[in-house]
Amino acid sequence: MSEIHKNLIGGEWVAGGSASENRNPSDLSDLVGLFAQGTAAQVEAAAQAAHAALPGWAASSPQVRADLLERVGQTLMSRKEELGRVLAREEGKTLPEAIAETARAAQIFKFFAGESLRVQGDAVASVRAGVDVEVMREPVGVVGLITPWNFPIAIPAWKIAPALAYGNTVVCKPADLTPASAHLLAQILHDSGVPAGVFNLVMGRGSVVGEAIVSHPLIDAISFTGSVSVGRALAGRAAEGLKKVQLEMGGKNPMVVLDDADMDTAIAACVNGAFYSTGQRCTASSRLIVQAGIHDAFVDRLCAEVQALRVGNALEPDTQIGPVASESQLNNNLSYVALATEEGAQVMGGERINGATEGYFQRPALFLDASNVMRSTREEIFGPCASVIRVADFEEALAVANDTEFGLSSGICTSSLKYAREFRRRSQAGMVMVNLATAGVDYHVPFGGRKGSSYGSREQGRYAAEFYTTVKTAYSFAP
Repeated sequence: MSEIHKNLIGGEWVAGGSASENRNPSDLSDLVGLFAQGTAAQVEAAAQAAHAALPGWAASSPQVRADLLERVGQTLMSRKEELGRVLAREEGKTLPEAIAETARAAQIFKFFAGESLRVQGDAVASVRAGVDVEVMREPVGVVGLITPWNFPIAIPAWKIAPALAYGNTVVCKPADLTPASAHLLAQILHDSGVPAGVFNLVMGRGSVVGEAIVSHPLIDAISFTGSVSVGRALAGRAAEGLKKVQLEMGGKNPMVVLDDADMDTAIAACVNGAFYSTGQRCTASSRLIVQAGIHDAFVDRLCAEVQALRVGNALEPDTQIGPVASESQLNNNLSYVALATEEGAQVMGGERINGATEGYFQRPALFLDASNVMRSTREEIFGPCASVIRVADFEEALAVANDTEFGLSSGICTSSLKYAREFRRRSQAGMVMVNLATAGVDYHVPFGGRKGSSYGSREQGRYAAEFYTTVKTAYSFAP
């Protein structure tokens, strides 16, 4: 029997109320490990530990926090191949992508090591004589972090690192589907010397652990990445406790391809954005909006490129598209493939396929001759499926791109400076790409969207301070 990986609470490794299996979606016979299933009582213990540790950590020297985060970043980078292999086994993204994600987590920790030393305020002249005004940033408090399965080490990193950098303490719940990467990160934090109670990991189901985190009175703020439905419900519960909330949720991201686009650039951007990481990215290009003059040639080329993609075991060196992360996600994807056919789209690919091992493999799908009113084009699928929509001109393309409840990422492929500038200005998305895939962002700049995609302040870069700190204004008078 495999060892059960435990929760980290108050600096101690603690068994859960039960344990769950974590299996490789590329090979269901491969048991990645057994992981503790936390309880509401363990969330209580973690929240108490984080609350007790908060005064000391908030008052610690910025250098202490910087040194800790730097050690974590260095360890992640030195072990990226090892940790990347575990990530590929539990989530299903290809080994190169998994190693790159681990390296990204390392870069995030190293970036926020520097930000620990750059917490800034303002000295402002008062309107009253003899009065000094100082604006300061202080930790928001105990932060509950709820992270998704599709980036199981990078997203925990981009929440944990700024939380600690700005002097907060943490209770973290990783996705129940992919706990191994977050558990390895917790081990690295623990071994790097994070003080007891400053970082706590409680694994388990969202309905138990997540619910307890959101409702706990000692937890001051919640940062969540996941589905729209869960995010909206979470926001309502958090509001009851007047908690600060940050939500990153869904996307139905458009990629516009104009007649003047470079074909090679457009094809590369669309294939990467729609299908790499098995399409399991909230920034994936799931709506390809193509101008009529280039449409037919683009579709011919796109179909050939997509059909040539090699689907297989995430650990095999020639695999380009790994498995879908779970059986339930695969079934969801297949239901949308059937729906697209019912709605009148011409579907290419999308079927479940067999691999050399038992796993959740799906051929990438294109929904051709799609329209923006189809459910399969409007609803987030979160799999290797993309709709292709024909439009007459730039104005129609922009209108279709913006006609969505989401607003995370958008893109345009064009050689026109005019249209690139207009699209950047008028696109209703938090992130806009020109001649680049909609998925794939830098770690030192803001991440987030508009409308149903995001709620609250941005993640990543120096803008993370907006969520992880609170502002105090101090007035002084010397009589």
